[in-house]
Amino acid sequence: MEVERGSVDGPARPAGCPAGEAASGDPLPGRRSVDFPVAAVLPAGGCGERAGIATPKQFCAFLNRPLLSYTIEAFERVAWIEHIVVVVAKENLHQMMDIIQQFSHKKVTVVLGGSTRHRSIFKGLEAFREQSDGVTLRKPEVVIIHDAVRPFVDEDFLLKITVAAKDQGASGAVRPLVSTVIATTSEGYLDHSLERARYRASEMPQGFLYDIIYRAYQQCCETDFEFGTECLHLASHYCGTKAKLIEGPPTLWKVTYKQDLFAAEGIIKDMLSHNGCVVAGGCAPSVQLACELQKTLEARSMQVDVISGPPGSRAVLVSGTWNFIHIAVDSSCLDDMAKLVKTFQDSKHAVLYPVVLILVHLNLQPQCSVTERMRALGAIRSLATEAKHGNILLYGILLSRDKALEQWDESMENVAQIIAALVKDRNPGLVGQLLVA
Repeated sequence: MEVERGSVDGPARPAGCPAGEAASGDPLPGRRSVDFPVAAVLPAGGCGERAGIATPKQFCAFLNRPLLSYTIEAFERVAWIEHIVVVVAKENLHQMMDIIQQFSHKKVTVVLGGSTRHRSIFKGLEAFREQSDGVTLRKPEVVIIHDAVRPFVDEDFLLKITVAAKDQGASGAVRPLVSTVIATTSEGYLDHSLERARYRASEMPQGFLYDIIYRAYQQCCETDFEFGTECLHLASHYCGTKAKLIEGPPTLWKVTYKQDLFAAEGIIKDMLSHNGCVVAGGCAPSVQLACELQKTLEARSMQVDVISGPPGSRAVLVSGTWNFIHIAVDSSCLDDMAKLVKTFQDSKHAVLYPVVLILVHLNLQPQCSVTERMRALGAIRSLATEAKHGNILLYGILLSRDKALEQWDESMENVAQIIAALVKDRNPGLVGQLLVA
């Protein structure tokens, strides 16, 4: 098997396209276009035994969303993938249908799996034959098989796998071995070790000409169905297909253990924290503070856009950003925030990823006591509670202007630090709190 080194550095970040919209799919210069039908099969029938948790790991949630939904989205946003067949166990069927509805997945067909991995994949492939209800999905020329618990796969690498499968009949992702593989004796002693440089770890995704992998499964024996796990082996053994192996990025790892769920959540949070949008009112102090925040936050490697005008404008959504800082200087700020919250709710911008919305109240009246200021903004908690139901995390920061230049610069650093922490952590425990910078 030939190994080709990939050039993909990491997963496409969630903000790559606005929620609910697919990427254009237009080929980049030098890339081959996909002008043939492509589909994906995601086996998701595992019980999560190795994770040591009661809920199968593909249905475990972080940021209020099941792991499986993140993987589905990675395929749905690829315009040239027509259908996604998700294979689940019978006991998880209703839960899967709820996920499709809640997160507005459009390309998904759900089928019931078998008792083993290979049986489930075969069931997924059979979905492109006539089904019991008379509905038939268009048979793809290339089918991609991918684990439901590998959410960080991007379009560039899927394209490499798809094109190689079209040309060679089969293709698969590989990664270098991290540890040396050894063989042991029956008594538990070292027998021998393998030369690590000669071997690779087989990963997903894998791509196949549909007719080849379907024919391979038709010829499988019971031993294959019961104990086999490697799809590329079936294509080679039963169809004589030589698979093209492509070295994939480190982000192709599989969520296997409980701690992997925390790692996946950390990656998603990190990807969501790179961009922000400052919404400034029309007054000069608000615009000035917005520009200062932009400069301070960008010094922390956060790309920030500044938008002036009505806070309810849908223009703030078109960038695909999930972090917004609204600057207010008077008591009408909560009305403005309520309009912004409604904008997110109406557009369903927070369906896939939680939106962070931070109110920075710039106090221009130094004679007001802290108690009076906090009382005036006390309603932020009720608004935050309502927003939280829509996956919108609303926080407040109080900033006073009555400071010397040196103190003001320090306050700006404090505000930027608080904003960066709120955006990165997305801590639901701080929702509705008013922080003083």
